Amino acid sequence: MASPNEPRWLDQDEMAAWRGFVTASNLLNRRLERQLKEDSGLSHTQYEILVHLSAAPAGSLRMTELAEKLVTSKSGLTYQVTQLERMGLVGRRSCPSDVRGVFAELTDHGREAVRQAAPGHVALVRELLIDVLTREQLAVLAEGLGEVSARLRPDDVP
Repeated sequence: MASPNEPRWLDQDEMAAWRGFVTASNLLNRRLERQLKEDSGLSHTQYEILVHLSAAPAGSLRMTELAEKLVTSKSGLTYQVTQLERMGLVGRRSCPSDVRGVFAELTDHGREAVRQAAPGHVALVRELLIDVLTREQLAVLAEGLGEVSARLRPDDVP
C-alpha cells in the first residue's frame, strides 16, 4: 500500500490524456497566435480583449471585470490595453461612481478590427479544432474543461 506522502503517478491513460492536452493546446495556441498576427496585427490576447468588449453593453467593461473574463492579471491586462490604445482600438475612461475604477471601451476602429479579424480566426478555430471532433467529442471536451475551469477559478469569480 502506498504511503499518503507518495505522489499519485499518472497511469498510461491519464498520461496520454495529459500529454494530448498539453501538445494540442500548445500547437493550437501557436497557430492561432500566428494567424492573428499575420492577418490583423493582433496578439491572441488582444483579439480576446476586443471580442469581450464588443460583446459588452456599450462596448465597455471595467478593467477588473475584463481581467476576470480573460483570466489574466490586472497588470498584464493594463499592458495589453495600453498597446490597443496606441493602435486606436481601445480607450480608457474613469468610472464616475468609483474613483479607482477604470473602464476599457472599444473605439469604432476597434469594432472594425474585430469585424475584420473574426472571420479568419473563427475559420482557423473551426479547421483546427471544431471540425476535427465529433459532436460527442465536443460535448465531452466542453464538459470536462468546464469542470476543470470551475475548480481552478477562485470562489469570488463568477
